[in-house]
Amino acid sequence: MRERAPHPARPGEHAHGPLRRTAVPLAVLASVGSAFGYVGAVDPNTPGHYPLCPLLHFTDILCPGCGGLRSAHALAHGDLLTALGSNVPVVAGSAVFAVVWTVWLLRCVRGRPAPAVALGFVHWWSLAAAVALFTLVRNLPFGSALAP
Repeated sequence: MRERAPHPARPGEHAHGPLRRTAVPLAVLASVGSAFGYVGAVDPNTPGHYPLCPLLHFTDILCPGCGGLRSAHALAHGDLLTALGSNVPVVAGSAVFAVVWTVWLLRCVRGRPAPAVALGFVHWWSLAAAVALFTLVRNLPFGSALAP
């Protein structure tokens, strides 16, 4: 009797166990979690721990990232209102990261390929316009509530 060759895996099926399939998302979480943990432990409100924003230092203009470390520090301590007051895009970006990462991990656990997040030309330009508008408004007198 002739032996049959093993059946090849169907598209989307992986022969690896769940731990191996989730290694990359877990490594990403460990990296991001380490950075987030450091910012949570080392208060950016205390001078001398982090470099100054060069744009703010030389021009007194708040860049879109100004207040981002303070926002991350507040998030690490569960203070959502302070985090939003320091930098709204950091809070939004953290929420988007959490959702995308969770979907990625769940798909890996189930043996499915990672989700394809394909942003088109319009999406990138819309994101750039939103960041530019946020930067402009937070530097104007009526947008001072967006300043850290």
